[in-house]
Formats: sequence, structure tokens, C-alpha cells
Amino acid sequence: MNQTILYVLILTLYYSSAFSQTNGNINGVVKNKNTQQVLEGVTIIAEGADTVTVVSDAKGFFSITARVGNYALRATSVNYDALYLYNITVSSGNATVIELELQESSKLLEGVTVKTGKSVVATNMITPLSTQKLTSEEIKVNPGGNFDLSKVIQVLPGVGGGTTPSRNDIIVRGGGPAENVYYLDGIEIPVLNHFQTQGASGGATGIINVSFVDDIQLTSSAFDSKYDNALASTFVIKQRNGNSQKTGGNLRLSGSEFAATLEGPAGPKTTYLASARRSYLKYLFTLLDLPIRPDYWDFQYKVNHKINPKTELNFIGIGAIDRFKLEAPSNSDANTEYTLRANPLINQWNYTVGATLKRLVDNGFYTIALSRNMFSNGLRRYENNATESGALLYDLNSREAENKLRLDVNKFRNGWKYSYGWAGQYVKYDADLFNTVAADAGKATQPATTITTQTAIDFFKFGAYGHVSKRFFEDRLLLSAGLRSDVNSFTTTGMNPLKTLSPRLSLAYTLSDSWNLSASAGSYYKIPVYTSLGYRDASGMLLNKELEYIQSVHYTAGIQFIPRNDFRFTLEGFYKDYYNYPVSATTGISIANIGTDFSAIGNDVYRSSGKGRVYGIEAYAQQKLVNHLFYIVSATLYRSEFSGSDNRLVRSTWDLGYIVASTLGYKFKRNWDIGVKYRIAGGQPYTPFDMQASQAAYLTTGRGTLDYARLNSERLPFFQQLDLRIDKRYYFKKTSLDLFIDFQNVLLYKTPGLPNYTFERNANNTGFATTDGQPVAANGSNAIPVILNDRSANIVPAIGFIFEF
Repeated sequence: MNQTILYVLILTLYYSSAFSQTNGNINGVVKNKNTQQVLEGVTIIAEGADTVTVVSDAKGFFSITARVGNYALRATSVNYDALYLYNITVSSGNATVIELELQESSKLLEGVTVKTGKSVVATNMITPLSTQKLTSEEIKVNPGGNFDLSKVIQVLPGVGGGTTPSRNDIIVRGGGPAENVYYLDGIEIPVLNHFQTQGASGGATGIINVSFVDDIQLTSSAFDSKYDNALASTFVIKQRNGNSQKTGGNLRLSGSEFAATLEGPAGPKTTYLASARRSYLKYLFTLLDLPIRPDYWDFQYKVNHKINPKTELNFIGIGAIDRFKLEAPSNSDANTEYTLRANPLINQWNYTVGATLKRLVDNGFYTIALSRNMFSNGLRRYENNATESGALLYDLNSREAENKLRLDVNKFRNGWKYSYGWAGQYVKYDADLFNTVAADAGKATQPATTITTQTAIDFFKFGAYGHVSKRFFEDRLLLSAGLRSDVNSFTTTGMNPLKTLSPRLSLAYTLSDSWNLSASAGSYYKIPVYTSLGYRDASGMLLNKELEYIQSVHYTAGIQFIPRNDFRFTLEGFYKDYYNYPVSATTGISIANIGTDFSAIGNDVYRSSGKGRVYGIEAYAQQKLVNHLFYIVSATLYRSEFSGSDNRLVRSTWDLGYIVASTLGYKFKRNWDIGVKYRIAGGQPYTPFDMQASQAAYLTTGRGTLDYARLNSERLPFFQQLDLRIDKRYYFKKTSLDLFIDFQNVLLYKTPGLPNYTFERNANNTGFATTDGQPVAANGSNAIPVILNDRSANIVPAIGFIFEF
């Protein structure tokens, strides 16, 4: 859209809206937090441009009609703690759909009123510490987030995204990206990003449409026993239901994609949400003459059907199609040449589909979840990736699929909250791999080793858990305890449940209405990634069946200060021990110390001999929207170390040292909003190149060879980024428009990237320069090595809109 059209559109919108009074709706349902029973007769007061009071009906439903703007909601009922919600937008476009969960009131102590139901609290009876939450509005308006959930959550304490701007490697309290698990409405989604790194979970940009998200909860210790395979964190993403009153949706143009979302009723008992997104980066980068050509689609849906007042069905689905190619630009240099040679061509697709049945019973409810997820990964690398010519250096075609069935039972009776359940999975993984590597781990002068393997495995996984929580001493003391065990039919010792017996205990003690102390200790397990389990040698023998479950033991203690309903401050210290971490039998290096790129992780022979430790302290402060202002500030100081075959602890790839993040938003009059986000983190550790081995191997492998004798001995400069976003909203009779501009890296900071090894180009850029004027030798002996320390300082502006109808 050119500037003239944009200016005309803005003026038209201004005059169209200047002479009209517009209203919007908030639709919702009120439930008991513990039993999920709907609550009738709850008073809901909305305060903002208007003050509106309504009462929930026999189905727990309520609808608020008010002038457009931002509102605070207060829900009150006898025997329940008052619930406050902030920054709820009433739009003349699509209705705002929310769900209110009220907590039964706590007892009165002598001289102290314990208000455990304070709305700003993110913790609960099961996870009383190390838990934070972001609401849908905080997610949508995040500066620099580009509607990418993987980037938005980096404002939470202990969460880093690495220092490479093109990747979403979620690092939580010094743990690797593969140590996190993600649940969408109770169904695990193993793939969270486009251009996913198989075996590591990182990627380029998130696949979840934020228009679906009601809130996201991060727990970085004291995990709920129902979740398996979590070593660093659990991310529980709750989706809203579609609008039950009318058909609506939104169209969104952002810095990288166009998205369309549609929602509404599909019958008197059924609602739906559906969306599709398409990236336009391929066309933009072609115009800018950049060498990379990313292209992706993603799709998402949710259908909610209420069979009767006590039973409901949810159907969800999410999937993506990813293509990544390279093109030689008209002007090329050494950096471009490295990009064309070192980055793989990507052909991926993935999906997760599932159904959950929730049934209310006496004093609680149970949930049955059935799901299937699949990830197909195609990676290929040539001597010249732009033309797909020259020798084939790397070729991977792999598929992994999981079919899951899970039962969760939740009860609340006489102050006791307890849950139990079991889960079963049927797993399939297959891969065809061709790889060219340097002989003798890169030390030979004539590298010419190729690896060709094929594999296919399938097996079962089972797990069972129980968890119980109760308040004692007139509700001053909360105790929460759980036990879990997981088995599998593949690894040698996988069917021994005692090997993965994982107890956990948490407690919280209320000092006053504003202060409480908390602590937890727990043991957690994760099965090694499928790329490792399915690895075979040239003769077809499986080489990693002896691998053990990876174990992490967490110790956490903290203090929480909540002086009022809209402000929260937490301070926590943590210590984590790791055992059975996979170590490469080829290099002797822990998988935690090799880093990640866009290739698959884990295609090697491993031993469960690695250890590790992470320890640190983190602080978090959150102010909800009051008097036009809201903010979040978090800071984490930590150390992350892992050992390889030499048992020597060295700083891991994820040891950034410190992470500080802050977001501030201010809402002006006339529907103008401004948001600012600032992040700073220590530099990522990295391993320097073995210059002699790199020179000999470069023409064969297309990359430099690392000197593992100096493992992670270097560190990048620190990372910082300031992002700015400005929104202007226009409200019409039945539609609304949000125009925004989002600037990333306003300070023009030169973002550090990992160094790359290549050869110097000749004067006319037709080939490599040499010391003797002859063509470059096969072993690179006459080439001129160059280390590329690329640091970009681009400011990335994104102009877009959200049109709601």
C-alpha cells in the first residue's frame, strides 16, 4: 500500500468515526475454578468509558454492552473471592470473549485476611511458585513481538531467546529449547515454530495465531505432575471459544504475514474459530535482493460443542507448511557466499489435531484427550544451494508421529484438591540421512567421509501420575505433592517404572495479606529425542537403545509481594542438577554444548553420561493496566554448565549469564496506544574454529570445523534491543480498525551473530581468491581463510493493520 492511499484511508476513517457513538460487547461465562461448574448469580461490573453491571444467568453466561474502550472487570459472588481483570478491550468489531474462574473464599485468620484469590496472582494450589501469566491483550500489543508468541514470552522472567534474531530458541533458566513442553488446551504441541529444528524445538517464527489465545502460563519449576517430558518449563496455552452470538473475525497484516480469522456460532450449542496465515517474506526479500527466500503457511481451528450442561467437546488443530530456498543476489560478497553454501534448503510440514471430552462430576471433572501430531522434515545442502548444483553435502528426510490418549481426573473436596491420571502414546519415527563430514572429527587434512543411513522405529510410551494439595493452619500453609512415572518399550531399561519415579513437593506460607514465602523440590524426566533413538550405523544396527531418560532435579525458593490487586513482585532463587544428559560418542561433547542451527539435532551415537547444573536468581514485577499505564520488568542472573565425556563442567550454549526484559504500555486519549520493550542479555558462548581443519574441510562440508579443545571458550558481545509500537484504533458501527507501526531495534544496535568460516572471494567475486593465483585446491591449501563476524544494525519497521468485523 503506497503512502497516498494510506493517508487517504486514515483521513476517511477519522471523519467517519468522529460523528458516531459506538458500542461493543464482552461475552463470557463464569465458572468455579476448582470444579469447573458454571456459576449463576455472579455480579460482573465493567468500569471504563461506561460503568455497566450485569449478572450471570443459569448457564453462567453474561453479556456486557458498553462504549468502546478499555475496561476493568470485577466479578463478585457470596463465598467466592472477588476477581479483577484489567485491560479488557471493548471493540465495535468482533466481541471480546472471556472466561471468568472464581476461587472459593479463604478463611479469616486472626487479624489477617488471606486473599488467595487476588487476580494478579499467577500461581495456584498445584504450582504455588515459579509461575507467570500473560493475558491475550498483553500478548497482542507486545512491541516487537510481531504477533509471535515465541517472541512475546521472552519478557517473562528467566526466558531468553538466544542472541540470533532469526531464531526462536526458548531458553528458560539456562535449559535448552528441547527441555520445554507446550500444551494447547490440554493437548501437547511438539512443534511451536516455523522452520523447526528437529530435536531442539527452536525455529524462525511461531505458528500459533494470537487471535486464538486467552492466556499463556509459564511454570519454570514445581511442574504439575500431569505434564511429562518437561525439564526446564511448561507453557500452558489456553484458547478462547468462538463468539456464540454472531459471526465475526479479523484480518491482520503484520511485518511478515497476512492472517485471516473467522469465528461464530455453528449451532445453538457449538462455536468455532478458524484461521489461515501466509507469509509474504519471500516476495519482500526478492524485492530487497536478499539471498534467503522463506515461505510459509499455517492453519488453526477450534470447535467447542456443549453436549449438555455437564459435558463438552473441544476439537483443535494447528499445522504449518514451510519452504526455504536461496537465490544469489545481484551483488554478492563473502557473507552472501557463506549464506548460500552453509544454510540448508528446507521443506517441512507439521500438524497437531486432537479432541478433548470434559465431563463435570461431583466435586470436580475429568478430561479425556485424544490427539495425533506429525512432523515431516526435509533438509538438503549442496555446494551451491542457490542453483542446487555441485556435490550433495547433506540430505535428510525424516518423519515423526505420535498418537496420544490421556485421562485426567480433577477433584476438589473439603479443601483437598487432588488429581490423577494416565497417558499412552504410540510413536513412529523414520529417516533417510546422507551427510558429508570431515574424517576423524575434522582433524584430517583430506576429509572425504560420507554417512548414509536409513532407519524406522516404533514403540509405546506410558505414564501415570497423582497430585494432591491442601491448605493447613487456617489456610496459612499450602502443601502440594505429586508423583509421576514414565516408561517406554524401546530403550533397554525403559520399562522399569522405578527408573523414572519423580516425586515433587511444594509449599507456600502466608506471612500477611501481601507477603508469602514458597519453596519446592522435585525430580523430572525426559526421554531422549527421536533423532537419537532411531540412529543406526551403516549396517542398520540401532546404536542408542542404551540411552536413559534425562533427569533434572530442581530446588527453588522465593518470596512474593502483592500489596494490591493490580501489582505483583516475586523474587526466586533456583538450583538444578542434570543427570544422564546425552554425550556424543564421536566428539565427547554434551548435546547441551553444541548449539543449534536449522539442521536436525541428535543424528549421532550418544551415551547417557553427561551431567549439568544451573543456578541463579530472578526477579519479576508486573503492574496491570491502571490509570492508562501497565508494565512488566524481569531480571535473571544465572550460570549454566554441562559436562561431556571428560566430566569437566563447561558453560553451556544456553549460558547467557543474565537476561533483563521490560515492557511498558500507555493508553492515551482518542484511542492512541504506545508500547516500548527493552531486552538485554549476556553474550552466547561459542566454540572457535580449528583453522587448519577448517581450511582442509571447507570445500567438502561447506562449513568451518570447530575446535572442541576450546569448547565454548569464547562469548559473543552482549545483546540488546529496544522496540517501539504505536497503535491508533478506529471504531465504527459494526467494525473496527487498528493501524499500527512497530519498530524493532530502535537504538540501531549492531546485533552480534555467531562467527562463520569461509574463504576470501576474488576481486570480481567470481570465485575464491588464492595465494598462488591458481584455482583453489581440493584441500583448500592455497585458499585465504576469512572469519565473518557479521553484526547487523538494521532498524526493522513494520506497518500493518487489524480489521475486525
